[in-house]
Amino acid sequence: MYIKMTKNKDIMLTLNQFPVVQYDIIFKETLEEMSKFNLGIACLVDKENNLKGVITDGDIRRKILNIQKPFSAFFVDDAIVHAVKEPICSNPETNINETLKIMNTNQIWDLPVINNKKLVGLVHLHPALNKLINKI
Repeated sequence: MYIKMTKNKDIMLTLNQFPVVQYDIIFKETLEEMSKFNLGIACLVDKENNLKGVITDGDIRRKILNIQKPFSAFFVDDAIVHAVKEPICSNPETNINETLKIMNTNQIWDLPVINNKKLVGLVHLHPALNKLINKI
């Protein structure tokens, strides 16, 4: 019963619980921020907190394999250069059943949660499942 009533806002990580960086910082700083949280994702925002893109560990791995410039140059690029610029998102009121279907269909571990284009949270599969299990 609890799961059917649960919404993203009930299980999402809040902005201070995952990497949120300005889209125009250098890529190296984005990697450092990702390492602090150990979640495998960073959300890139503008000054108004509008979501501009996401970078995941998988995106980084693919970029490294396809890099056609000196490796050191990779780190000074703006983060947005290496981001997925139109990530799949959800909103705070979406039911967790729908969220899990979206994540499963798209084979993703993380789903940014936005409200009027502003980033408000992140559904990360492991913490979300932990919250659900602890409520059952």
